[in-house]
Amino acid sequence: MTHIDLHSALAAADAAPYHDLVTRQTGARVRHVVEQQLAGLADGSVAFLDFTHIGVLDRSCADEFVAKLMLPLTRADAPRDGYVVLRGVNDGHLDAIEQVLLAHGLALVVQCGDGAARLVGAVTEVERLLWERVMVTGGAAAEHLEADVGLPPDEASRLLESLARRRLLRRDHDRFCPLGRVA
Repeated sequence: MTHIDLHSALAAADAAPYHDLVTRQTGARVRHVVEQQLAGLADGSVAFLDFTHIGVLDRSCADEFVAKLMLPLTRADAPRDGYVVLRGVNDGHLDAIEQVLLAHGLALVVQCGDGAARLVGAVTEVERLLWERVMVTGGAAAEHLEADVGLPPDEASRLLESLARRRLLRRDHDRFCPLGRVA
């Protein structure tokens, strides 16, 4: 697991005032800094993007930074095999993040200030329920989760594969696992 402090990324992007993520231009600069850091990680790595010292995050910056960072990772031909979790997200950040995730059909694992992990963005209630069961169990094979949520085996497997492809769970052979220790 890798920790990326967005306050430091903001400073490295020469985007004053160093604590707010506002404007598309700022979002693009910070995304570029973060993409460079992500490119150096091993395949399968989980990167925790830390919003703890970020004041304001506006929707245009969230679109330019969060959405454009995640879109390539969720494609079938993703340029790398990596995962992103947002950490230290407050209610103000969450509103902008969730709006852009929904607009792009994306979802992310977010760890709010209280440390609790949540799935935000474009997910169905059944996907959310499966994700929560994986979080509670710490990882399980599809056949162990289907009974918990009342789905036929093929439907549970299909949805778990979709969550893994969307970078919301990790696939480890026949098991589906949380993204690091976020539960």
